[in-house]
Amino acid sequence: MNLKTSALLLSAFAMACSSPQKTEKAEPKSKVQEIVDEAIAFHGMGGLNNAEFSLTFRDIDYTYNNSSGLFEYTRTQVDSVGQTVFDVMNNSGLVRLTDGDTTDISEEDRAAYTRSVNSVIYFFRLPFGLNDAAVNKTYVGEKEIKGKTYYEVKVTFAQEGGGEDFDDVFLYWFDKEDYSMDYLAYLYHTDGGGMRFREAINPRRVNGILIQDYLNLKPEDERMDIMNIADLHHAGELEVLSEIINEDVKFSLK
Repeated sequence: MNLKTSALLLSAFAMACSSPQKTEKAEPKSKVQEIVDEAIAFHGMGGLNNAEFSLTFRDIDYTYNNSSGLFEYTRTQVDSVGQTVFDVMNNSGLVRLTDGDTTDISEEDRAAYTRSVNSVIYFFRLPFGLNDAAVNKTYVGEKEIKGKTYYEVKVTFAQEGGGEDFDDVFLYWFDKEDYSMDYLAYLYHTDGGGMRFREAINPRRVNGILIQDYLNLKPEDERMDIMNIADLHHAGELEVLSEIINEDVKFSLK
């Protein structure tokens, strides 16, 4: 290669490096995606893929540790005979220890314990999780509840990656002004099935994360169309079953 050719190549390379690079335009977000992203941001939960937290729910202690998809959830409780029962659930499955010794459990029990631990963590983290790959989100429209306007979002799950509860249906109501998730409802099929409606209470922030407790309600006829459940709540026709109270909450973002 002669000097002239070398100079031309260097000149072309320099021009390529200095020229503005074409950038692809980002696809505009759908309405429902924007709502969910804003809600996760308002709740301060955008960093839960790399975080630790602990809480006590109904005198049972739970911990959560997630490092970019490598997770570990634990549950510690004392049984009726005073033994300490420790369940640890991670990417490999669930193991139970009783007073420090590994406990033999049936696959049916393992599945039940897994559902139980995962359920507490899942609900506590909401609306984080609504961007998971198996989640199908649909914007339903606007809904007035107790004099405030909410965005109503319906969630179903793909069978692949949606777990054994993939056929459950969830509804969420996000405040149109600040995107807080003030209400949710769900239709479930495990353990005999049923329908629940939750109303957020006691909002507070821990290390910037919005923590909420809930009133847990149900309709008289749990076979009704879940799309009508907010109207029943507005009419005062839901029965209060319990309170979902999260105590001694501690958060640490990595």
